[in-house]
Parts: sequence; C-alpha cells; structure tokens
Amino acid sequence: MPDVDVVAVADPVVERAQVAAERVGACSYDDGLTMLATEDLDAVWLCVPPFAHGPLEQAALDRQLPFFVEKPLSVDMTVAQAIADGVRSSGLQTAVGYHWRYLDVVEQAQELLQELPPQLVLGQWLDATPPAPWWSQRDASGGQLVEQTTHLLDLARLLCGEVDHVFAAESTLERDQWPGADVPTVSSALLRFRSGMLGTFSSSCLLESRHRVGLRLVSSGRVIELRERALSDHELRVDDVAVARSDQDPIANEDQAFVDALLGRGDDVRVPYDEALRTHALVCAVDRSAHTGEPGPGGSGA
Repeated sequence: MPDVDVVAVADPVVERAQVAAERVGACSYDDGLTMLATEDLDAVWLCVPPFAHGPLEQAALDRQLPFFVEKPLSVDMTVAQAIADGVRSSGLQTAVGYHWRYLDVVEQAQELLQELPPQLVLGQWLDATPPAPWWSQRDASGGQLVEQTTHLLDLARLLCGEVDHVFAAESTLERDQWPGADVPTVSSALLRFRSGMLGTFSSSCLLESRHRVGLRLVSSGRVIELRERALSDHELRVDDVAVARSDQDPIANEDQAFVDALLGRGDDVRVPYDEALRTHALVCAVDRSAHTGEPGPGGSGA
C-alpha cells in the first residue's frame, strides 16, 4: 500500500521477524510487547496464534493504538470479552480477519438469499491437520471449530442471522503421526437459528489435504453453494446451475478497508471487534456443547 510504512515487525522466532523486516526496511523484535512499548506507531496488526491473544491487545488499548487482529479472538470467551470491554470504553478503531466477508461471491449470495430466504444451511470444513505444533493442542488453538470452522459460522451469522440453540458432538482419533494431539478430529453441530431455520456444521482434520470448505444454503427450489472462491446457484425447478468465480484477494481487501478507515476516507470495516465477538461467542458455545455433550444457548447475542 503506497500510503503505509511498515516500521516494525515482531516474532518470537527472531529470524522470521528479521526476514520480514528486511524486506520492507523495518526494525525487528523478538517480542511484540517490547515493540509496542518502543515504537511510535499509528496502528498495529496482531497476527498471532489463538493462545497468544490478550496481552498484545491490552498493550494496544493502553497506548490507544488502533489494531487489526486475526481470528479467532482467543481460545475461549474470557480474554475476548475483556478486550471487547476495553475496545468499547476506548472507542478505538478495530478490525478482525474474517476475510470471507470481503468476497464478491458472498455479496452475491446475500442478494440471492433476499429473494428466497434459506431454510437450511449445511457447513463443512473437511481438511488436513495444519503442521504448526500448537494447532493440535486444544488449550493452544481452541480446536478446529474455534480456529477454522469459525469462518463458516461467521458467514452463517451474516447470511442467516443469529443462533438461539446449539447441540454438538465430537470424537478424537489417536494418530501416530500426531503424538499428544488432543484436538477433536471430527465434530458435528446442529444449530437452530432465531428465524427458525436449521443448520448443520461438520468438521474434520483427518485428511491429507483440503477436500471441502464451504456452505450450502437451501431455499425453496434453490441451493446456493458458497466456497471461498466460487458461488454456485442451483435453480432446481429448471435444472439450471449458474457459477460465479472470484479473483479477489479478500485479505488485501480487509487490510485496505482498515487503512482507509484509519485515514478517514472509508467506512467498510465489516467485522470490528464487537461483531467478531458475536461470532466467537457462537463458536465457543458450539465447542462447549461438543466437549460436554450437552445442548446450550447459541451465544451469538454477546
């Protein structure tokens, strides 16, 4: 971005910070809190694993520093709720990396669903286990629902509204290639939305590569299938299928929207912290139900 200077990069793996910093002529740090206490910044991007959230956001709040933060907001609700309270009190500009919301195919899905509201949503995240060591530890990543399927649940909130009730189950297959892993390897959830519609969301990290990630939205006579780079509109009455593909870079779009908001030349931050908290509350409610085997409230009215 021609109007942005990256002045500092921090990573506990200092070599990574140095490589990134050298590419843009920035300073490098091995600790984010030190960077925030040292540098004169206008804004900060906090792109850290789920377990690392909390202290960095609080440091940004203490300095009145606008921040962009990667999803999920934390491994649970406690940290996220405390940061949300601080954001509300401060009035700081924030943005959260639910980048699917910046895709043109998602906007097209919204328009199509206004014609025929969905009655059923089917979400699937069927993928491999990411290689990062922290990902396979539930207390570090939160598990697949919290770390990955959260994107689909966020889209479901956007396209279908808030959720009143959830019921979920999970199972964990021990695998020799992942010793000590304790994240569920499969899970499935049933959601009842406030509108009365139903949703099911299935997740698995058992595969060797990504198989299917997306939503199917079922209306009267129509199925809309939404993936990260494509939308398929199945008009079943006339056996017609329309396919739209996206060549957008939604991550660049969300970054640009945040910068534009900071510079006072735009208002297209689609997921500020408070909105992300609603999704995170829903995700945590689903994960809690899967872990305990008990139904519960949807949680997305946080």
